[in-house]
Amino acid sequence: MENSSEKTKEIVKEYSKKLTELGRELSKNPFSYKVEEKSSKEYWGKRIKDFEEHSKMSLQYYQQVHGIINAINKEDAEMFLLRLGKFRQMSVKLIEFMEKIKENPSIINSKDKQQSTWSKDIRQQIIDHSNDCLNHEKQANEYFRDFYEKNIKKIMQN
Repeated sequence: MENSSEKTKEIVKEYSKKLTELGRELSKNPFSYKVEEKSSKEYWGKRIKDFEEHSKMSLQYYQQVHGIINAINKEDAEMFLLRLGKFRQMSVKLIEFMEKIKENPSIINSKDKQQSTWSKDIRQQIIDHSNDCLNHEKQANEYFRDFYEKNIKKIMQN
């Protein structure tokens, strides 16, 4: 039993080191999910690129979180893996919305009284989906913080 506990500690330390590095990188270039009403193709092209980088790094971060959880509790790890998959799906969908706006940037202008229902729907969908992505990331981080407090702290202190 002692050997298993030490092995788990080592695994957690290894994942924690990588997690810390990725966390630093994420904090250097934070992504704001706030939807700006900027109607230029260049802005939306850059926004898509920025989000793709954020999404890629976030997925790497959450894969490390999954590795830590998996070392301690397989069932919780499976649940977290579902969150990871959902984040990936949500990211793809958000990029699709941004691509639509990039193709037709006037969609995002809420002051345009001549907008079609389609444009208004796209604008509302990107706002809603951005909020959903932000909340999903917050929930994933809260889940990990709770898991850390309940499980990892005890293991690392022993």
